[in-house]
Amino acid sequence: MEHFHLWFFIIAISYILILFNYIYFSYKPDLLNNIFGFSTISFVFAHILLFISLMNQEVKLQEVIIPVWLLSIGLPLVILAILILISTGLRHSFKKVFRKDLSKLVLRMEKKQEAWSDAKKDTLRKLNHIIIFIGLLIVWNIGLIVVKSFTGTSAGMIPEENNMLLLYLKLVIESNSIAEVLFSLGWFYYLLFFFFYTFCLFMLVNEFTRKSRFLSFPFNIFPKLYLSKEEKQSYGTYLYFAIGHMFAAFVCPPMVFFSILGMSSISDLITSQIGIRYGKTQISWNRRKTWEGTIAGSIGSFIICFFFVGVYWSFIFAIVFLIIDVLTSKPINICDNLLNPIGCSLIYLFVRFFFNFNYASIILEWL
Repeated sequence: MEHFHLWFFIIAISYILILFNYIYFSYKPDLLNNIFGFSTISFVFAHILLFISLMNQEVKLQEVIIPVWLLSIGLPLVILAILILISTGLRHSFKKVFRKDLSKLVLRMEKKQEAWSDAKKDTLRKLNHIIIFIGLLIVWNIGLIVVKSFTGTSAGMIPEENNMLLLYLKLVIESNSIAEVLFSLGWFYYLLFFFFYTFCLFMLVNEFTRKSRFLSFPFNIFPKLYLSKEEKQSYGTYLYFAIGHMFAAFVCPPMVFFSILGMSSISDLITSQIGIRYGKTQISWNRRKTWEGTIAGSIGSFIICFFFVGVYWSFIFAIVFLIIDVLTSKPINICDNLLNPIGCSLIYLFVRFFFNFNYASIILEWL
């Protein structure tokens, strides 16, 4: 492909700049979140560059596939750069012309929010996660109906092979296997991944510009409204949600990913709402959580996962959810929005590979 090396260099430099800013703007005492977050982003970015390099060695991929990949990867970076320039310019122009900023408006909105109950605040903070889950599920169902009506199969929606670690080893060991592996995953896998890739980039830039004294971004107002004073020092939990699920979308097949996303959105909300409204038995080492909420969330995880991966994997993921919820953020000071998708993804990879333990999707049988 013409100018491939130039585009590869620009994307690589952009990734290095993002990783540098992640460390630079991080809250240093937040050690585990910083390590897990940086490692996860680095892993995904490094493998994107690796796959593009391997793809460039295949002549049949150079005409269409590589340009599509570069567009999917590079366009969000270009859009973000433009948004930062426009937003920063408008903010400084507004200050210069009118000699004031929007801080008073934000303060009024924050005061209104102080009167909200804890349950309402929690619901509003996590509602966007549920909207993402439901939205992607609707897209998947519509896509499945359309594909099956035209082809009679679900080809492209479900990977030909869901042992993702096996596919990765094949990619590394067997020369010229990149095309076979990439095409075997199906187009919906890429839709999920590139959605969370773009979402993660937007959240990263939103956090960087929020912490910067000079830069601005259109969505900087949301952290001011939804984050507590303690959380404003660190990165917002929505960023950890985006990072964790970008990793999960990268290493998991769609049905497993939907299970993880459902747990992180719906089950997490069930846990906090039951804990706030009905929780009476506090977890001794973490007084902010209750056993009622944690158990309710684990049961919710089992029910959600059951439809996507069957009873056995639902039990595994529910246990993982329970353990992670009990151990975070005390005694392990790490965000469950980050640890839950990463932990479930890694357990799926290794159990599926070493024990050849497949899942059975109930929802696929219905459709």
